[in-house]
Amino acid sequence: MRTILITGPGGAGRTTVAAATAVAAARAGTRTLLLGADRADTLGAALGTPTGPAPVTVAPGLTAWRPDATAGFRTDLTAFQDRAASVLDLLGAARLDAEEVTPLPGAEELTLLRALRDASLSDAHDLLVVDLPPTAQALALLALPGELRRYLRRLLPSERQAARALRPVLGRLAGVPMPAEWLYETAARWEVELGAVEAVLADPATVVRLVAEPGPAGADAVRTAVLALAVRGLRPDLLVASRVLPEAAADGWLAGPVAQQRKVLDEWRGGHDVCPVAHLGQDPRGPEDLTALAVPGPGDTTSAVDWPVTDALADEGVLVWHLPLPGAIRDELDLIRRGDELVLTVGPFRRIVALPSALRRCTVAGASLREGELRIRFAPDPALWPGGR
Repeated sequence: MRTILITGPGGAGRTTVAAATAVAAARAGTRTLLLGADRADTLGAALGTPTGPAPVTVAPGLTAWRPDATAGFRTDLTAFQDRAASVLDLLGAARLDAEEVTPLPGAEELTLLRALRDASLSDAHDLLVVDLPPTAQALALLALPGELRRYLRRLLPSERQAARALRPVLGRLAGVPMPAEWLYETAARWEVELGAVEAVLADPATVVRLVAEPGPAGADAVRTAVLALAVRGLRPDLLVASRVLPEAAADGWLAGPVAQQRKVLDEWRGGHDVCPVAHLGQDPRGPEDLTALAVPGPGDTTSAVDWPVTDALADEGVLVWHLPLPGAIRDELDLIRRGDELVLTVGPFRRIVALPSALRRCTVAGASLREGELRIRFAPDPALWPGGR
């Protein structure tokens, strides 16, 4: 299954573009699932068909689904209380009834990730189009599965499970119950579920598309989004310029906005595959309006970006790791080596990434930023490198 993740700054028309993308794919004969997580039914407004917790058929070959974060959160919390009953009773905690539970911040994002995993495992569709939240939340969402897996491994490492036989003894000595078997079983289940989501996000068949209105604010938002994606080893496969005014309207008071859009579009075309989407003069409603936007369906591109390691041992005695970071500023870069990991900070964005195997036997010998690419030099550690080099 191919997956198209669509995001952009708030108010740029990303939900409309997501709906138009799904409609275009379905009309081309691709079995398409359109997935959204907005609590308000903005997806249904664009499609002209209400959406909700139950998948709904919008048109031949097109299904829309907007899972209910509240119901999912209540189910998870009830299951947690059932499993942790003995500990809660020990603490004297009063259990929450399902009717009084409201979803916490982030529940929509977690519900969307779970739905993304479930949809990717189904063979009922050939294409999954996901209407992600606005850019800042979407980028945090893309990073969430990997970060949660890392936390789980640190807090509940698999090696600790070897001590299960000692827990009853420790419990009697301490006078309180030790973590129950379900805690480790839950951690293992989360590891599998998060791994499945991370696999979808890392799949070469998954692409990220940006939607922005060509203008000063849109240009700033695209620069920020492109850099944030680059930190995660991604790039947009397509930049959709929404609400583009016709050149024929470049008279009177519209001359300024048209010229401004033209300038930003020229700038974007210098570094991206740009798809201009015309302003219809109204908010698109229903499949016919969405088709008129002429948004392309899936292509054969990828959003994955290679971070290659080149061998310069013969000439410079180092290996060089190349990290494309378009828009990065030298003064806002920070690198920290922690064991077999690199902590990469670029402006407000931070990522902890595992070093390639060859670099784990090296020490950092320096770094430079040239033409939007970070090049980190690693010198072989004689104590670890084959042949004592």
